[in-house]
Amino acid sequence: MKHKIIIAAVLFFAKGSVWQPVSSFAQEEVPTYLHDRGAGIPTSQFGTYVRKGQLLLYPFYEYYRDNNLEYEPFDFGFGSIQEYRGRYRANEGIFFISYGISDKLAAEFEIATISAKFRKSDKDNSAVPHRIEESGLGDVEGQIRWRWNQESAGRPEYFSYFETVFPTGEKHSLIGTSDWEFKLGSGLVKGLKWGTVTLRAAVDYSAAEKTFGGGEYALEYLKKLSSHFRIFAMVEGAEDEIAVVPELQWHLNDKLFLKANTGFGITSKATDFAPEVGFMFSVN
Repeated sequence: MKHKIIIAAVLFFAKGSVWQPVSSFAQEEVPTYLHDRGAGIPTSQFGTYVRKGQLLLYPFYEYYRDNNLEYEPFDFGFGSIQEYRGRYRANEGIFFISYGISDKLAAEFEIATISAKFRKSDKDNSAVPHRIEESGLGDVEGQIRWRWNQESAGRPEYFSYFETVFPTGEKHSLIGTSDWEFKLGSGLVKGLKWGTVTLRAAVDYSAAEKTFGGGEYALEYLKKLSSHFRIFAMVEGAEDEIAVVPELQWHLNDKLFLKANTGFGITSKATDFAPEVGFMFSVN
C-alpha cells in the first residue's frame, strides 16, 4: 500500500510538470563555482540544495540487503552481548520535505514506513527467534541546516546541521527508533572547474545508550553534465561502516527530477547493498 501511495503522488505531480520545458533552472547564469549546484543550501539528500522560499518534496523507495548484519542477542531483548552476523532484508517507503526559510536557514522533515526481515546466525544459540519479521512506522526525523557564509571564487561555503530522530519504535524492535537520537554536524562545499566537492562530519548522541557515538563522515562529489543530467558520488562512513554511493540525477525540468542511487558496503559491517529511487519535486 505504501508504495502505491508514493507512485500515486509521483503521477499527480508529474502530470502538471513533467512535460514543461527546461527553463531558468538550467539556463540561469551563475558563477563557475556554482555551476553544478546553484545557490541553495545543502540538504541531507545527496547532491540536492534548497533555495530561499523553495519547497522540496521527495517521495522515494529504498531497499536494504545485508548478509552479515552485526547484532547482539541483547538488541532483541535477550541477555547475551556476544556479537553475531545475521541476514537482513528491508523495503522502505520514505517521504522527505525541505524548505528554505532564508538564504542561510533551511528545515527538513522525513518520515518512513518499513517492512523488515531478519534471520539470526546459525552460530547463535540464544533465545532470539530464528526469524523475525516486522513492519510499520520507521524512522521519523527532522533537521535544521544553517549556512555560515556564501561561497566565493576563493572561499568555500561552510554549513552546520542539527538532527533529531524521534522515538517511534518499541525497545528491542527490528524497526523504528526506541528513544531520542541527536546529531550535530558541519561541512564545507567548494565548486571547482571539474566538479563540486563537499566534506562533512558529525557526532551523534543516543538517549537509549546515554553515549556519544562516532557519528558520520563523508566525501561527496557532484558534477553537472548538462541541463538534464548530473552525477554524484560519495564515500560515507560511520565508525567502521563505510559505503560508496554513486547517483544519477535526471532533471526533466526545473520542477522535477529523478534521483537513482545505490549504496555498496566496502567494509563488512556496512550494509551490503542499498538501492534508492524517487522523484524530487520543487515548489516555489
